[in-house]
Amino acid sequence: MTERPVTDDSRRSFRSRLLALVLSPTARPLGWGILVAVGFIVAEVILVLQLKRVAPENAFGAVFLLGVLVVSAGWNFGLALATSLASAAVYAYFHLEGSDSLAPALFIFLPLALLVNVLAGQARLRATESEERRREADALARQQAALRRVATLVAGGADPSAVYPVAVNELARGLGVEQVTLTRFEPGDQCVVLAAHDAPGKPKLSVGERLSLDGDSITGRVLRTGVSARIDDYTDVEGSIATRLRGLGLRSGVGCPVNVNGEPRCALIVGSAHSDALPPETEARIGDFADLVGMAINNAETRAELQASRARIVAAADQARRGIERDLHDGAQQRIVSLGLGLRALEASVPDDQVTVHKQIDNLVNGMADLYTELQDLSRGIHPAILSKGGLGPAVKTLARRSTVPVRLNLAVDRRLPESIEVAGYYVIAEALTNVVKHADAREVTVRVGFDGDDLRLEVSDDGVGGATSGGGSGLIGLRDRVEAVSGRLDVVSAAGSGTTVTARIPVPANLIDGAAG
Repeated sequence: MTERPVTDDSRRSFRSRLLALVLSPTARPLGWGILVAVGFIVAEVILVLQLKRVAPENAFGAVFLLGVLVVSAGWNFGLALATSLASAAVYAYFHLEGSDSLAPALFIFLPLALLVNVLAGQARLRATESEERRREADALARQQAALRRVATLVAGGADPSAVYPVAVNELARGLGVEQVTLTRFEPGDQCVVLAAHDAPGKPKLSVGERLSLDGDSITGRVLRTGVSARIDDYTDVEGSIATRLRGLGLRSGVGCPVNVNGEPRCALIVGSAHSDALPPETEARIGDFADLVGMAINNAETRAELQASRARIVAAADQARRGIERDLHDGAQQRIVSLGLGLRALEASVPDDQVTVHKQIDNLVNGMADLYTELQDLSRGIHPAILSKGGLGPAVKTLARRSTVPVRLNLAVDRRLPESIEVAGYYVIAEALTNVVKHADAREVTVRVGFDGDDLRLEVSDDGVGGATSGGGSGLIGLRDRVEAVSGRLDVVSAAGSGTTVTARIPVPANLIDGAAG
């Protein structure tokens, strides 16, 4: 078995623990001190009796300083002084056995013992200061670690509902308090509990609980002033919240506003069951967490606004596409058909011997037919009429039939979905099939459309050359924007030589999924 090396850190840790056993930052119980003092004096007497057999002319005054030193280091000055006087008396007794003068005991030993008291007291004061700095450093380290955990969630774009419980739990752990509550201000002088941390086995505030802001409360003060507030004693405070908190066994509390866009949206409040008021730095420590919660709420609202804005832009573009498709179908295409019929009627009235005229009219009619076909293809690309009339299933079948690369179709959608979802799904498959034809050099492509949990899942995979990228000009960037506009996600897997798979997942209302599954 190998021995573990003794490092400098382990030596320092051992010395610190050993010093803590002797040098107490705070005075230990007086009863134990008296027992220790008496024990040391008795032990010192026994030791000196043994030593005087070897050197009877020596009083061994240094031995009696040991108890003085230990008691001075571990207990208060009064007990240390009493121990010094008792030790001086015992020393004087032994000293008088070999001398008639008390001068050494009075002018040497006693001042030396008192000096030891003073030095030990100073050392204990330094130990107290060091312990206080250590506690402050530990508290700061815990605070920073807790803030990092919450900040990581916020930076990762977590939903505020996931940030709330983490924030209150981390704050409670960092401050060592029994209760932390996050409340949101509601109209009508009310607030609702968003998250709460309570001591195990104690009455609790429940998430979703509504509380009235009547009377006095930290929450009410924060709402009215927009700054932090505290109540150091709930005993005589009137109001629904104060009564509720007294029922939880809380004695005092401190709270800070959670600001969103410069206005207090919520209040983050800690409560303590101890009779002492919470320390003055509590407001600042709560404020750090309140800032993170406010940032999470602001980020979520910004994302929601961006999502809604993107969805409105896409919807407006789709509406414009439908209008253009309708105008082409009802206007230009019908006009071309009408002109073609008119030319055929004119051709019928031309004498048969006018071969050149017949040929020219025939060319014009064929040209109009080609134009009609081109306009029809253009209108389908702008917005397919079959998607509006029949839904995603028939539209995907039409895309599969038109593809010049054979398509294996697995379709599990047999009813209508919200228009924005159908349009997004259609264009995902249409663009993916277009890319297969243009770039993949594939022999076959597989299209799967169906439901996966709460999502509509669309997948287009081919056996082509692969190597596609979402930023390579293939239209995938536009598809990603379109899918994300309906809160979906688009993924592309395309290793060189292994084909390409485009997968889109779009959230669908649960009632529509259940209906489709049935």
